[in-house]
Amino acid sequence: MAKADVYDAELYRLQAELVKVQEWVKAEQQRVIVVFEGRDAAGKGGTIKRITQYLSPRVARIAALPAPTEREKGQWYFQRYIEHLPSAGEIVLFDRSWYNRAGVEKVMGFCTPAEHRRFLHQCPIFERLLVEDGILLRKYWFSVSDQEQQRRFRSRLEDPMRHWKLSPMDLESITRWEAYSRAKDEMMVHTDVPEAPWYVVESDVKKQARLNMMAHLLSTLPYVDVQRAVLELPERPRSTGYERPPREVAGTYVPDHCASLPTS
Repeated sequence: MAKADVYDAELYRLQAELVKVQEWVKAEQQRVIVVFEGRDAAGKGGTIKRITQYLSPRVARIAALPAPTEREKGQWYFQRYIEHLPSAGEIVLFDRSWYNRAGVEKVMGFCTPAEHRRFLHQCPIFERLLVEDGILLRKYWFSVSDQEQQRRFRSRLEDPMRHWKLSPMDLESITRWEAYSRAKDEMMVHTDVPEAPWYVVESDVKKQARLNMMAHLLSTLPYVDVQRAVLELPERPRSTGYERPPREVAGTYVPDHCASLPTS
């Protein structure tokens, strides 16, 4: 991987291009979906964080759905995802998506074999409908080796600030590595279709994976640099005699925590 300063410069350049994408999506009323899938600790979350860092949450939002409720379990499988699809002028990043059925649900037995087969049949149809309606759909699979995943899990276990990223389900995936691999291979056979192909991101090196994925996404979008209206900062008008109320009557102020910190 390139030096840190090279990484930082390229990351910033790509993020600047993503801001252009945002303005194009707003101006042209485009709809964009980016699906992030892959094994636990493969680097999806970190990439999503860098993509959205300078974007407006009113335009680019993250859909990270929890486990389905009892009511949702009684719906058509794709139904709860449909309400999170983008409207005109929106980008939606799915931090895991409807492909849960092809992965964790299949491996952990949360769906029946018949439900899994039905998903593999219906998913390409569902995605073709999205694309035919004009939605720009991009699907990325983050691929991490078993050794690197193990290292990242261990790092999370030892870091209290990231311990929340681990769940019993994540740790269970270690013992079912080959089952997840078979499920992924079967998923790819059925859902890697010309209208909505899969793009695999090698993610053993996180920084490299982020840059590669972001650069590729930009290369697939037909965006242009939208000219924005020129803004000018107005002059402040002269005072008309307003005086700020004393602090003691103006409300409750946050204590100055910083004053208690060492200065050197």
